[in-house]
Amino acid sequence: MFWQKLVFFLFITVCLTPFVSPPSALALGLVLSLVIGNPFPARTAQVTPYLLRGSVVLLGFGMNLSAVVKAGKDGVLFTIATIFGTLALGWIIGKALKINGKTSNLISGGTAICGGSAIAAIAPAIRADADETSVSLGTIFILNSVALFVFPVIGHALGLTEHQFGIWSAIAIHDTSSVVGAGARYGAEALQVATTVKLARALWIAPVALMFAFLYRPKHGETKISQMIPWFIFLFLGATVIRTYAPPQVPPSLFEGIVNLAKTGLTVTLFLIGASLSFSVLKNVGIRPLLQGIILWSVISVVSLFAVWEIL
Repeated sequence: MFWQKLVFFLFITVCLTPFVSPPSALALGLVLSLVIGNPFPARTAQVTPYLLRGSVVLLGFGMNLSAVVKAGKDGVLFTIATIFGTLALGWIIGKALKINGKTSNLISGGTAICGGSAIAAIAPAIRADADETSVSLGTIFILNSVALFVFPVIGHALGLTEHQFGIWSAIAIHDTSSVVGAGARYGAEALQVATTVKLARALWIAPVALMFAFLYRPKHGETKISQMIPWFIFLFLGATVIRTYAPPQVPPSLFEGIVNLAKTGLTVTLFLIGASLSFSVLKNVGIRPLLQGIILWSVISVVSLFAVWEIL
């Protein structure tokens, strides 16, 4: 129907503005799908994976390897332990709750590294469908929004220094945007520490996505390399190298513009993912993914808080 298409393009246009956040875009997509219906289900399914991969690649232009590696080298063993410990615990919880394997791994990856960006990278690597991706993103974004407001309150109540809070929030809060927001609310030093530590963790997007691609590699004689390797991850790494070693004549505003384009692409992608959901899918999924996310997030928050408190 004409009016359905009109609303669809209106929502897309709104998502292209800086006033709509990724969680809001996902919510808009859900409203469209559940209230009036998606007028382009087939085309949405075709476009979404490519837009998702392209946005992840462009995000690489926002990461300076030298600064990030310098910030994260001192705590590299702690980073490895928390990332892979979270992935392992997520797998155990997912099995216990009998959650779809891909959905469980996406939630675990988003919790372990950097929320929606990690899910955006891992989803194509394991060939997750729109339903699995959207449920995982929805779970992460709900908890991410809660953390943005709750963490500063807890930090002040416990008397954490800005340095301690910066490290804790970078480990336990999912998305970089919320880490920055929570750090800014806590103080200038907390913001600086939280941002650099979070970006250092974000470097693990590539190896973790490749690991999952190997685990979900085609079986029974499938030999197509294109199906086994998420090539876009190498483009992501190439983008970080270009950003790091770009000549000084290249204005930083250029890379900022590319990153903003990537964020807009991810926002539109989340709208399309939300628009692909249906009541039947939500009913089949149930509350278990959210429960997994809550348990996993609670454990990593408490463990990392104890570690930061004792070590620092």
